[in-house]
Amino acid sequence: MELGLLEGFKMSIDIFWSLLTAEPSLAIGICVMIGCYFLFLLTINSIREQKLRKSGISEVDKMRGRKFEEYLQTLFKAKGYVVKLTPASGDYGADLILSTKENKIIVQAKRYKKNVGVKAVQEIASARSHYKADECWVVTNSYFTEQAKSLARSNQVRLIDRKQLMEWMLEEKKSDRVVS
Repeated sequence: MELGLLEGFKMSIDIFWSLLTAEPSLAIGICVMIGCYFLFLLTINSIREQKLRKSGISEVDKMRGRKFEEYLQTLFKAKGYVVKLTPASGDYGADLILSTKENKIIVQAKRYKKNVGVKAVQEIASARSHYKADECWVVTNSYFTEQAKSLARSNQVRLIDRKQLMEWMLEEKKSDRVVS
């Protein structure tokens, strides 16, 4: 006797229903587990949304390119870097120059709605020689394509995506509260 897929599915549902109705405590336990699972998902989603609101990333998402560069200038200054904003045009691929006692870092800022591709990595990597930089970074409010990640690895370009940027923003908000 061979059962079709539909008949097998119906039989499984019948057996499951028989178990639930025969043992009410099992039914209650399963309902509680399912309820806890959905409660867990809602809590995780709520925490994620709260983190987004606290970070201010929604404001960053609304900024124009130059405003995003200016925002990053302020953020990096707060992180202890000496920061120079490059001219809006003719910048050779770098939007910001960060300095510490040991390093010179050039940064390309990409405020995008879509994922950032290889072009941004190519531009900042080629600007390294021009600026005589020790490090190159691309910072975005979005994420990077796999090709961009691959090219960045082979060219020692650090990629800072939305998640890392939000963490920096949250750190800065925490330190603002401590100082205030």
